[in-house]
Amino acid sequence: MRCCLKRCRHCRIFFLTHPRNAGRTDLGCPFGCREAHRRQRSTQRSVAYYREENGKQKKALQNRKRYQVSCEDTQPASEEARPAEKEQIAAPIVEHVRMVTSLIEGREVRLDEIAEMRQRISRQHSIWRRRRIDYVVRELNKDPP
Repeated sequence: MRCCLKRCRHCRIFFLTHPRNAGRTDLGCPFGCREAHRRQRSTQRSVAYYREENGKQKKALQNRKRYQVSCEDTQPASEEARPAEKEQIAAPIVEHVRMVTSLIEGREVRLDEIAEMRQRISRQHSIWRRRRIDYVVRELNKDPP
C-alpha cells in the first residue's frame, strides 16, 4: 500500500489513492482540494469567456433577463435543498473511505456497507450525551410495545 500513498498537489497532505493512480503526481486530495481547484478553473474559464465579444453580449442578455423576473421567482431556496448540498459535499469523503477500506480489507467494499457503518457509529454516541434515564425513555418511546 506504500505505492498508494500520495501527496496532494495543492495542500501537500498525504492521502491514500486507488492503485490505478499510483504513478500519477497531479492528484488532489478528496478533502476539498479537488473541488476548490475545479471551481477555480471554472471561474477562470468563465472570466476568459465573458471578456470576449460573444461572452459580453451573452452576459448583457443575462443581466437584462434578471430584471424581468418577478419577485415570486426570486425567493430564497427552501431548507429542503440544503441537505442535498451536504450529501454532495460528503460524497467524496465517503467514496474515499470506501476506497481506503477496500484497500485495507483486500476486498471490494460497497457504498451501502459504508452507509451502514456510518449509521452504526453515529447511533452509538447518543448514550453519553444524555442522562441514562432519558436514554431509556427515548428508546422505549421509539418502538412502543
